Amino acid sequence: MLAIINNPERNQFKKLSKRPEIDNVSLSTGIQTIFNEVKRNGDSAILNYTEKFDGVKLDKIVVKIGQPEEISGIDESLKSSIKVAFQNIYNFHKAQTGKDIQVETMQGIICTQKSLPINRIGLYIPGGSAPLFSTVLMLAVPARIAGCKEVILCTPPDKTGNIHPAIIYTAALCGIKEIMVAGGSQAIAGLTFGTESIHSVDKIFGPGNQYVTAAKQMAQQYGVAIDMPAGPSEVLIYADETCNPVFVASDLLAQAEHGSDSQVILVTESIEIIDAVNQALGEQIKNLPRQHFAKEALGHSKAILMSSVDDSFEFINHYAPEHLIIASEFFEQYVDKITNAGSVFLGNYCPESAGDYASGTNHTLPTNGWARSYSGINLDSFLKKITFQSISQEGLQRLGPDILNMAEAEQLQGHANSVKIRLENIVK
Repeated sequence: MLAIINNPERNQFKKLSKRPEIDNVSLSTGIQTIFNEVKRNGDSAILNYTEKFDGVKLDKIVVKIGQPEEISGIDESLKSSIKVAFQNIYNFHKAQTGKDIQVETMQGIICTQKSLPINRIGLYIPGGSAPLFSTVLMLAVPARIAGCKEVILCTPPDKTGNIHPAIIYTAALCGIKEIMVAGGSQAIAGLTFGTESIHSVDKIFGPGNQYVTAAKQMAQQYGVAIDMPAGPSEVLIYADETCNPVFVASDLLAQAEHGSDSQVILVTESIEIIDAVNQALGEQIKNLPRQHFAKEALGHSKAILMSSVDDSFEFINHYAPEHLIIASEFFEQYVDKITNAGSVFLGNYCPESAGDYASGTNHTLPTNGWARSYSGINLDSFLKKITFQSISQEGLQRLGPDILNMAEAEQLQGHANSVKIRLENIVK
């Protein structure tokens, strides 16, 4: 089960925080070929790559979808659950709406900040063995609240050439009218350059495999923004003596089943907790349908035994987990110790699955230590901030001499002249 690391020194933290690596360099040549082909041949290139990689021959890359009530192939119970999740996610992200800012920084000088939606966005939704319809909610709901004018959702077809009905239903519920049927790096290339059937986008959102991740990084070279750097999914659980080891094991396996490159970490000051969690892991993994993924993920995961709470959280903040679970009845006492994490789950009855699906927070989060500097997806991810300033004659007379001093000190005479000419005009 979990390998045990006993009281590591600070100089070991970097090594212990190392994630499974994706060799994007070796992928870049093949992905560049795909990008070049899609740029030249648009729809036909994407159709060809869909046939090559997905084994499906399609005659078009975009399909229209109807209203939610018209979608079949999904039972009413699941529709009801998706609606509950939709409302919670909507409520939480709607609350993030902020007012525009206007400040008179000094008399006669008014500065304003205005939030405007990003015009065109692309949403990538994985749709292979585990179609992530929950990610449709996490991305399309805040995009809708932000007021993005054009939302292009793309997802790969199944082996019959169809899209999973749960993805179609969720997309329809979010107000999306059509779906680009494509996956992998060819879909990202389509969003980057546009084709006969879709426009190019300004920003691409969504998780994906190593090919999608590398393709998103390549899209940035062509002037398209992405949501954040991405890597394999991960969870770190801090457990104290009030935890339930069976719950902890279930949370570790919930993350490990994502894929063989996932990573799960347990941090505690108790060897008894580690032993109990390892025992529970051995019992629970036997009944996990995706146990082959979980076993491989556990192979590069670990339990870290620390000597104190402060040491534990020093490591946790260095690791900067995508998901952080505080498995404790007294989670409140640990909250202020957390400085780096994508999303935090507090208490013994708050599984990561809640945030993955329906509590309201977003599950698109920074991985691979990027939580030190990136936030998870939120409403601001779909907005751009534009600043405005207006200056009256009196305001320029007050501020102008300071601008002149600074411009001349930087030896930028053109900057200085643009102020000096105006000041001379005011005097006249």
